[in-house]
Amino acid sequence: MKKSVSPTKSRIVSAAWQLFYDQSFDNTTIDEIVELSATSKGSFYHYFGSKEALLGSLAYLFDEKYQELEPTLDDSQDSLTQLFYLTKELFLMIENNIDIELLSRLYAQQISKKGEKELVDHSRYYYKLSRRIVQRGQEKGEITREKSSAEIVRLYALCERALLYDWCLHGGEYSLTEYSQSVMPLFLSGLRSNS
Repeated sequence: MKKSVSPTKSRIVSAAWQLFYDQSFDNTTIDEIVELSATSKGSFYHYFGSKEALLGSLAYLFDEKYQELEPTLDDSQDSLTQLFYLTKELFLMIENNIDIELLSRLYAQQISKKGEKELVDHSRYYYKLSRRIVQRGQEKGEITREKSSAEIVRLYALCERALLYDWCLHGGEYSLTEYSQSVMPLFLSGLRSNS
C-alpha cells in the first residue's frame, strides 16, 4: 500500500527545509515554518511533534525529487544508466540545497532512533521507483538475476547512503556529485548481467 504524503505535510516539509538551508536549523522557528508553508500550528503539530521531528522528513524531500525526475528518465537508456542518472541528480540537489550539518543530524538521528526509520522505509517512492527500474533491467537482461530485485535495490540504497555518510564525515570538503560520478559506475557495473 502506497504511503501518500498530504499536500499540507508536503508544504510544511518544503518550507522547513528551505528555511533550514537559508538560515540554519537552529535559527528557524516553528512560527516561520508555519508562515512560509501557509499552514497552521495545529497542522504542524498534527504531523510533527517538534522541529527535531522534521529531520526525518528529509526522506520525503528526496522522494519528491525522485517523483520530479521520473518523467525525465530516458527510456532508450539501459536501467543502470537510469539509476546512475537518478543518483547524480539527487546528489546535485543535496549538495546545492541541503545543509550538510542537517544531513549529518539526520544520519545520527536515524542510527539512534527507535521505531520508524525513514531512510530505510521500503514503502517510500524512492524504493518503489528503484525497484521498477531494476525489475525492468532484469527483464531486459541488463541487470543480473543472480540477486533478487529487492536485494539489488537494498545494495543500491546502501551504496548511496555510504557516499552520503562519507561526505558528511568529511564535512563536505569535496564535491559529492563529482565523487559519486566516479564511484557509482564501479558499483553499478557489478550489477550488470553477464549474458
